[in-house]
Amino acid sequence: MADLKIGVIGSGGHAQLHLKMIKLEPRMRLVAVADLDETRLAQAHAEFAPEQTFTDYRAMLDASDLDAVYICTMPMSILPIALECLGRGVNTSIEKPAGMNSGETRQMIAAAQASGAKTIASFDRRFQQEVLAVRALLQERGGAEHVVANFHYPSLADLYRDLPNPDLWRKLPPMIVCAGIHHVDLLRWLAGRAPGEAADADEIYAHSWDGPREGSQRQNAILRFDTGCHGAMMTHCGVGGGRPVEAHAEDLSVYFDPNGPHDLFGRVVPRMFVNGKEWQHRLDLDAVGGAGFNETTHFADCLLDDTEPWTSLEDAVKSMELCEAILDGHKGPMSEWRFTS
Repeated sequence: MADLKIGVIGSGGHAQLHLKMIKLEPRMRLVAVADLDETRLAQAHAEFAPEQTFTDYRAMLDASDLDAVYICTMPMSILPIALECLGRGVNTSIEKPAGMNSGETRQMIAAAQASGAKTIASFDRRFQQEVLAVRALLQERGGAEHVVANFHYPSLADLYRDLPNPDLWRKLPPMIVCAGIHHVDLLRWLAGRAPGEAADADEIYAHSWDGPREGSQRQNAILRFDTGCHGAMMTHCGVGGGRPVEAHAEDLSVYFDPNGPHDLFGRVVPRMFVNGKEWQHRLDLDAVGGAGFNETTHFADCLLDDTEPWTSLEDAVKSMELCEAILDGHKGPMSEWRFTS
């Protein structure tokens, strides 16, 4: 039986994955979808069959007694929508990034604390079964010693050139905040030592610059986390592609790309070495929730059990701030970095 009444604001590309997960979650009922674009709204109605659709999200909130709302809009639209939902005490899931900058994220946190609403930021890498299984292996060996992530993208001008709004990228947050944050957050997650808790960056040494072409933002950073783990992050636009990740613990090395390649069952296939030899065994996915586990499953658990999501806004703001410190080229303790965006 569906216990949780859900509304979704936005029905474009980012919303599709959330709508699919909501459809598959038996404890959720898709009550309403809101979108300014009536064509997209009609498509969402045809595919996901919400009970009602709206072109005004406020009208949706007025008309529907919702347990949670998913905000799946562009970053520049998130803050006013989130403040409205949280101000009404509605539990809220927010697509990454959580606003245009960490200052906006903190405004949302204040609104959620005032109303008592739960929040979750959509850092979906944390919820991939393969990532959770790798993380369990790292923690069995005392935690990660070193983690590395690369987030490589075409130049933003090239990426958006053939889209209906080719200059849209100019309105977005910098790429490390808008998209590279997935891997920055993943480093925090892999570096964590306790189940359900990510590590915090204590110290960073970053270099940020622009490539020769427009829209080619680039950053390198060396990190030290409060768990004792060290890390490295590279975010480069205009160099091609690829998003490989690696993690190392005592007698364990793991190499994978959360975006692929995948096996016949759609699972990411890490390459692992144990005691210097390639490990041929399968990851134990059942031990970390099994094939049906995802961020929507986790959010439903938290709402029904009154527990805090792994990626609450209180945690997500730490990934936002780390991205911004890297973007600023900060060098030294994170405690000495000051918000400048």
